[in-house]
Amino acid sequence: MKKIFAALLSASFLLSPMVVSQASADDFRRPPVVVQKKVIVERTVVRPHWKKGYRVNASERRRFSDVNDYRRYRLAPPPRGYRWVRADRDFLLIGITNGVISNVIVGR
Repeated sequence: MKKIFAALLSASFLLSPMVVSQASADDFRRPPVVVQKKVIVERTVVRPHWKKGYRVNASERRRFSDVNDYRRYRLAPPPRGYRWVRADRDFLLIGITNGVISNVIVGR
């Protein structure tokens, strides 16, 4: 049993360089594999288009900031019961009690 194991072990040592040289020779014969990736980045701007008469719900109103210095932005003073708010770059004149938009000034 020991002789058979010793013979198989020595044969594996003798044959391993031939297997390795054959594998490396095959690598040079094949054309190189080129993997091309195409990355597409889509930018979606989530910017609602505000319209007159649209009712702004409470979750949308949380994102707005009040405009107390409306003269700085050259806005007319809000009538009683209305206020100016800023949504991103837009100014909206909304009703305090119902949240209905009565005027929209885009990107000032």
